Amino acid sequence: GPVRLVTTAVCVAVVAAGGWWLVRAPTPATEATLPLTSASTGASSEPGATLPPPVTAPADADAETDARDDAVVVHVAGRVLAPGVYEFDTAPRVHDVIERAGGAASDADLDALNLAQPLADGQRIYVPALGEVEPSTVLAPEPAVADDAVSTPSGPIDVNRATASELEQLPGVGPATAAAIVDDRDRNGPFAAVDDLDRVPGIGPAKLAALRDLVTV
Repeated sequence: GPVRLVTTAVCVAVVAAGGWWLVRAPTPATEATLPLTSASTGASSEPGATLPPPVTAPADADAETDARDDAVVVHVAGRVLAPGVYEFDTAPRVHDVIERAGGAASDADLDALNLAQPLADGQRIYVPALGEVEPSTVLAPEPAVADDAVSTPSGPIDVNRATASELEQLPGVGPATAAAIVDDRDRNGPFAAVDDLDRVPGIGPAKLAALRDLVTV
């Protein structure tokens, strides 16, 4: 009858509407409608693209070398808890070195030191005990002496009177040659002339010529 026809039509309409809802395309997300932009570095915008690693500036090797050249190395000894050699980036003072060495011992005589004294590279600090006599508690490094100043005597050396140590001051005369001169002098008597040195083993014509103006008999 008419009622059944109306019911059937309504059911068909409902089924058709449900089928259209299931098969329709989903509404795109808001982000999908935004325009794509490229990175300034030229990296790919495709999924899975790998970005290049950041570039790190190399360390300044020259600056590091200069810092090491400015380092100050100080030796601390005596009544401190950890005596030894310590390195500082800048010139320390006496109290800085004592603190680095673990501090002063209970019997240390700190009044014997100038705790505010600045130190240079190569210096040695000695922290004395109470009542101890120390000639110098802060010792400066010994100045370098040129080789020619050590090897050249101030005046002619008498080879008949000079000791082996004095003979070693002559250029080209080492401990063995100096001992040979003394031994020859003791066995054969004094040298009558400078030319008699050629009888000493280790002294040839060239060395004798170099010594002629530096020795006497």
